Amino acid sequence: MTSIDTLPPLREVINTHDLKARKSLGQNFLLDLNLTAKIARHAGDMSECDVLEIGPGPGGLTRGLLAEGARHVLAIEKDKRCLPALAEIADAYPGRLTVIEGDALQIDPLAHLTPPIRIAANLPYNVGTELLVRWLTPPEWPPFWQSLTLMFQREVAERIVAKPGSKAFGRLALLAQWRADARIVLQLPPEAFTPPPKVSSAVVHLTALAEPRYPADPDVLNRVVAAAFNQRRKMLRSALKGIAPDIEDRLLAAGLKPTDRAEQIPLEGFCALAREIAKV
Repeated sequence: MTSIDTLPPLREVINTHDLKARKSLGQNFLLDLNLTAKIARHAGDMSECDVLEIGPGPGGLTRGLLAEGARHVLAIEKDKRCLPALAEIADAYPGRLTVIEGDALQIDPLAHLTPPIRIAANLPYNVGTELLVRWLTPPEWPPFWQSLTLMFQREVAERIVAKPGSKAFGRLALLAQWRADARIVLQLPPEAFTPPPKVSSAVVHLTALAEPRYPADPDVLNRVVAAAFNQRRKMLRSALKGIAPDIEDRLLAAGLKPTDRAEQIPLEGFCALAREIAKV
């Protein structure tokens, strides 16, 4: 394995700082620096961007982002054991890495970032989906980020890019594809990580659209989609009866069959229904 910088191999860093991955923090470390550099390249040209990274751990992806030319990286790390290793990276890349200790769910990173901004992270398994939903549902659109390059369990990645009619198609696919282009750019087996997780992983790249793909009120759309998929085995007229008293008429006005089920309805159909319901 060739090195991407002058710092020690990650396995050596982990041994030096006694950084055993903790299941309670959703940690699985990716030690191959060639792989972390490859993930960084999928984030695109970062030379004019600040990059937000969540859960850098010992800094494998952090080093990849910096080596691939990120203008500045803001890394938020909850595990204080990792801070000395990250400080060594900051010393090796003067002025280009800022590390904040804390919970990414509690910290507003914008005070520390200068646009344009990209997000790249090997997200901790236990907070990955929640962070993605937050980034996809800001109060205003376009969001503060240009793109997201994120590693998830493969099952979650497949839910993000799923198409209507598949079992993986659901709320996450609709949220992602309404406002972004989403695609899986890399798949990784369990043995790429230390310790190896029980499942495969995949990297998803999402590029923010200038405006949503179809017009709809975000709150109404989210309410409709959540209700539809909370009872996905039911027909829409049953699953959505709590949304509007005349839901069958609304479905027909949106061009949808009341007897269809949620996973059969494309994004455009849900947006049309949200517009009909917003007329109430």
